[in-house]
Amino acid sequence: MFAQHNNFFKPSDTLNTKRRNAVVISEAAIGGLTLLGLNQLWYADYERSKFHTIDDNNEWLQMDKFGHVFSSYQLGKFGAQTLRWSGVSQKDQLFYGATLGFSFLTAVELLDGFSSEWGFSWGDFTANTAGAGLYISQELLWEEQRIVMKYSFHRTQYAAQRPDKLGNGLLEEALKDYNGQTYWLSANVHSFFKNSKIPKWLNVAVGYGGEGMLSGNEDLIVDNMLVKQNRQRQFYLSLDMDLTKIKTDSELLKSIFSVFNSIKVPFPTVEFNGKSGVKFHSVYF
Repeated sequence: MFAQHNNFFKPSDTLNTKRRNAVVISEAAIGGLTLLGLNQLWYADYERSKFHTIDDNNEWLQMDKFGHVFSSYQLGKFGAQTLRWSGVSQKDQLFYGATLGFSFLTAVELLDGFSSEWGFSWGDFTANTAGAGLYISQELLWEEQRIVMKYSFHRTQYAAQRPDKLGNGLLEEALKDYNGQTYWLSANVHSFFKNSKIPKWLNVAVGYGGEGMLSGNEDLIVDNMLVKQNRQRQFYLSLDMDLTKIKTDSELLKSIFSVFNSIKVPFPTVEFNGKSGVKFHSVYF
């Protein structure tokens, strides 16, 4: 039984048309149904409009843009790896798989463009492109992902002040509360020094976050009064783990490690910000 499961999760050395067809059909169906659901359940609540663009590049201290980079990178990574599992060539993995996140998020952006409440954001589009580019460029340069885009989250006091905007409950807050989100570039040290004795799982990570945000812009009016926001950018330096470097013969565990490798492992962290200068966290989420 274990051998059967192991063989199922093991990437194919040659093109496996059944796997490839299953991947393509599944991703097309899930993506199509998701877009249809968004169109019917989310955008239907807002008035339709002619296609238009918006400039939201100064909102949320650009945390939303980092979210787009992360989503595009991770979806592209998933798309490429599922095609690799199917035995598809590297060229097709990158062309059809690594662009999965970019394609899906651009489709969502087009829906935004026809909604009076939102609008097509060139900033979001650029971030989507950057996420796909981060994955593709490393595969072309090194044939591996030496620098991985990661995410971490901790709950903050701000969500309770605006639960409709920043989320109500852990799951919503993890998606909506930019104050608790941190986006990381996590670099595997050994991959840059192949002949060294540095542990293969050891990463060094630099992160970006923001705090004090109750709205996208600084001007928040509640009951005809301006609400003061103490907004600040935060930069982080920390250690991390590359879970994909953990040795195991189980293809299932390799797949699980690959999925959870999108989350930054909590470690002691140094924070740099404009308010308190330097701050040390014994463990940072």
